[in-house]
Amino acid sequence: MKRLIIMAISCVIMSAPMSAQRKQIGEARTILKSGKNLEQAEKLMTDLLKDSANQQNVRIYDIWLQSVEKQYLAINEKMYIKQKVDTAAFFNLAKRMFTVAEKLDSIDAIPDKKGNSHPEYRKDNAAKMNGYRPNIYYGGAHHLKKGDFKTALEFFETYLDCDRQPLFTGYDYMYKDPKMGEVAYWATYCGYRLNDPVLTLRHAATAQRDEQKLEYTLQYMAEAWDKLDDDSMHIATLWQGFKKYPKSNYFFPRLMDVYNTRGNYQMADSVVNEALAIDSLNELYLFAKSTVMLNMKKYSDCLKFSEQLIEVNPEQPDIYYTAGLACLNIAQRMDPRKNKKQILKMYEKARPYMEKYREMAPSELDKWAPALYRIYFNLNMGKQFDEIDKLLKK
Repeated sequence: MKRLIIMAISCVIMSAPMSAQRKQIGEARTILKSGKNLEQAEKLMTDLLKDSANQQNVRIYDIWLQSVEKQYLAINEKMYIKQKVDTAAFFNLAKRMFTVAEKLDSIDAIPDKKGNSHPEYRKDNAAKMNGYRPNIYYGGAHHLKKGDFKTALEFFETYLDCDRQPLFTGYDYMYKDPKMGEVAYWATYCGYRLNDPVLTLRHAATAQRDEQKLEYTLQYMAEAWDKLDDDSMHIATLWQGFKKYPKSNYFFPRLMDVYNTRGNYQMADSVVNEALAIDSLNELYLFAKSTVMLNMKKYSDCLKFSEQLIEVNPEQPDIYYTAGLACLNIAQRMDPRKNKKQILKMYEKARPYMEKYREMAPSELDKWAPALYRIYFNLNMGKQFDEIDKLLKK
């Protein structure tokens, strides 16, 4: 008798939540039919899902999805008839639909006792969500335009993530959707603007499909690898960018800087040689070549390329300094007992270069004054020497 009473009480206890669940589901269905107060239908379902006992109830997720979809369609209809709407709310509903649809699918696809999975809602929901998917992209673009890179990234990642979601099995977005590369680029850009190297690199491989923006993708990647202190990937990305865009103002100077800073002048020379093979009159390449030759102590070659650049562009101050320095180093290397005349000739050759540099860059006294001091001293130019001597003593 006692056992029967306990069982009866247990049934009452168990049936109470079930009754409440049925009531809330029924309420939500009534709201959905009316098409009014749709937010309340959504809240009824999300409240039910707070109870762990309901978290695998497919019906609750289905009604939740319907309530979000109807809210989305209501705003969409207002937009169609050109009524003023909350654009951000519209896009947020679109993204929430995908979140709910993917949760529903994961519950719906749970295998039965025999290990078989027969998702009932997948086909229809996938078709609907696929139709709404462009607005996930536009939602990202909307927030991107406003400078909200964090929210924009969430939208772009939702768009990209469809490719790996079981809900969209058979859609093969990575191969069939030509927009994947562009969306991945914007996701990469958002990561870059958020100053997060991990987020920058997360979709960079897919972003490289977008040929129109590839130069920028590679720049963001190079910056990210540099921030992560991954030296080999940083240099590899700079090389990739340089090979693809040799005339870019980004890749060539940074590659040169990497190798010059480390004293790896041989590699710096190989970079600049590739560049000159593409454009032998490029001012940046010629200046870089003259600098590398100076660093490698190939002073005659340095002078040759400096003179070549002066012919191309006589308005660049630094090249006069490089040319003058090359002459001074050539003179210093000669034996003063055997090559006195040749040494004087090199000082005479260095003089106009350094004087021109002084004229064009008067504030760079620390560079031209010591050089002119040597030149005037060796050429026995007393008046000019005294002037420089006073300047240096100051």
